[in-house]
Amino acid sequence: MPKYMIVYKGDATDPADMPEEQRNEIMAAWGVWMERVGSGLTDVGTPLMALASVVDDGSAGTPASLSGYSVVEAADLDEVKSHVKDHPFLSEGNGNFAIDVYEMLPVPM
Repeated sequence: MPKYMIVYKGDATDPADMPEEQRNEIMAAWGVWMERVGSGLTDVGTPLMALASVVDDGSAGTPASLSGYSVVEAADLDEVKSHVKDHPFLSEGNGNFAIDVYEMLPVPM
C-alpha cells in the first residue's frame, strides 16, 4: 500500500507557550485524529523547528514555514484526503495553516 507524507505548514505555537488547558485540548484532538486514522498512521511524525536553508549557490535562504509531518498508508490520494479532513492542525479556519500531501515513492535502485 502506498505511503504518504503529510506536511503541516504554518507557524504553530510551541506547546510550551500555551496554557496547560489549551495544550491538553489540542493533544486530545490529536489523539482523536490518530485513533480515527488507526493502523494507517505508520509514523505520527514530530514537530519541526526551522533553523536554516542552504541554497545551491552556497548562499543562505529562508527555511519554509513547516511545523511537522506524519506518514500514513492509504489506498489512494482520496483516502489520505479523508484522513486530513477535520484534522486538528486545520482547526483555526483562518487560512494560516495548511497540510500538503506527498506520495513517498520507492527509491530507484
